[in-house]
Amino acid sequence: MLQSRVLIGCVAVAMTSVLSGCQSGPAEPVAQALTTPAPAAAPVRDATKFLTQPLISQIYTADPSAHVFRGRIYIYPSHDIETGMPRDELGNHFGMRDYHVLSMNAVDGPVKDHGVALDVADVPWASRQMWAPDAAQKDGKYYLYFPAKDRQDIFRIGVAVADNPAGPFKAQPAPIKGTYSMDPAVFEDAGRYYLIFGGIRGGQLQRWASGSYRAEDTFPADDQPALTPKIARLGTDMTSLDEELRDVVIQDEHGKPLLAGDNARRFFEAAWLHKYRGTYYLSYSTGDTHYIVYATSNSVYGPYTYRGRILEPVQGWTTHQSIVEFRGQWLLFYHDSQLSGQTHLRNIKVTPLQYDADGSIRAINPLLD
Repeated sequence: MLQSRVLIGCVAVAMTSVLSGCQSGPAEPVAQALTTPAPAAAPVRDATKFLTQPLISQIYTADPSAHVFRGRIYIYPSHDIETGMPRDELGNHFGMRDYHVLSMNAVDGPVKDHGVALDVADVPWASRQMWAPDAAQKDGKYYLYFPAKDRQDIFRIGVAVADNPAGPFKAQPAPIKGTYSMDPAVFEDAGRYYLIFGGIRGGQLQRWASGSYRAEDTFPADDQPALTPKIARLGTDMTSLDEELRDVVIQDEHGKPLLAGDNARRFFEAAWLHKYRGTYYLSYSTGDTHYIVYATSNSVYGPYTYRGRILEPVQGWTTHQSIVEFRGQWLLFYHDSQLSGQTHLRNIKVTPLQYDADGSIRAINPLLD
């Protein structure tokens, strides 16, 4: 059985997790207009009120992208730091500047911090804000995909290469041509690799609505199709795109694209792909309604049909996930702000993911009554 960690001061010790925290979510709320982000709920101070406990406490971590490399779980998170910047809806208070790689031999075992794998100072084109990364491996090489703002303060997606899954990684001299926005994730399917990315508001996806970058924010009207993540197959070099970007359309049960005003279901950020029993699963964050939800398709390119929630709101404004199978068990990695009580200083967690016979995912409540 999966074990979680309970904090005593800053020391993590193992305890059995409460799997009954996995439950079906309530009915979807009425869609709301895209407005100023709702504030995070008041911090919960009682550690026993959380379904799971932080994997590490010596640094703040978020946006965990988990993979199994060499029979071990490697986690590629963001590294939160205190910036002193006031909170705003463009995320300027998230000022991360480097990446640490974490790993573990067993979900209940110790977590190793391999130290700094890449620093913004070592990325020739980048200036600031190294947000949520992901990683992939091919032919003995490991690739770290990451967003950062360039010298013009425009988010681009870069890639760095290493001989070891823990790094250190050496950045390519320029971002991947044709990419923009944030939250890159790489999905391998039958020997082909696909890059999916995007995020609205601070992720700048809305500034590319015309096909080229415009400094002003252009959101679709509430009754128009929502902005979508982008996807393209990677080239054999793993550092370039092999085709033009495509929209990853997410539709409702009637085959209609989700609308921009459907805040409880439409895409905001944190796209992640995995495959279960031959079906492609796209999971993502709804942002200002704070859900992790999912949609399914018979094609990696979509369209994807909305299916439901995976994770109810966590403590903190942001929510971000990855899903991986390890030794026959499906796992959901996510973050909250249990350690700090502040939405920009987060900590990563893990909990089992459960499927029903029809392939639907059981919703998880990260907070216990």
